[in-house]
Amino acid sequence: MTQEKEQYPSADTRHLIDTHFRWGWSLLLVFLTLGFLLEILHGFKAGFYLDASSETRRLMWTLAHAHGTLLSLVHLAFAAYLNTGVDWQRGRLKLASRSLMGGSIILPVSFFLSGLYIYDGDPGLFVYLAPVGALFLFIAVYLIAASAMAARPEKRNDDLEASETE
Repeated sequence: MTQEKEQYPSADTRHLIDTHFRWGWSLLLVFLTLGFLLEILHGFKAGFYLDASSETRRLMWTLAHAHGTLLSLVHLAFAAYLNTGVDWQRGRLKLASRSLMGGSIILPVSFFLSGLYIYDGDPGLFVYLAPVGALFLFIAVYLIAASAMAARPEKRNDDLEASETE
């Protein structure tokens, strides 16, 4: 008699699933609100946002909004992926989770803060944090992709029995 694999994620994995669902929905709220505020600035023709000299600010804040919104959706997808019960090495799972969280904060925040103070048309010094955030995201996506490629879907016993009787 073979041991059946546990159908549900462990308590630690369940905690990470809940964490990433919370992060995903919270970040989505924050960055969609930022997008709404940017639309308001556009609608009211705010000079510090729409003037020709503010093109860099507009770009940086748009990048912050776009990256933050996209990354919030990545958190939701990651939580859903974890919920499938795919086996993970414990260290890889924690590293992927922390890297995703770190990158999801560092990258959009670096874009937003670099748009606060523009120097002769160039973004502020916080733009140098963007590659750090991108590195965190690369690590997270690499680990998630490696896990997805290594995972082998196993058919449940009832699926196997059903296919044998046909």
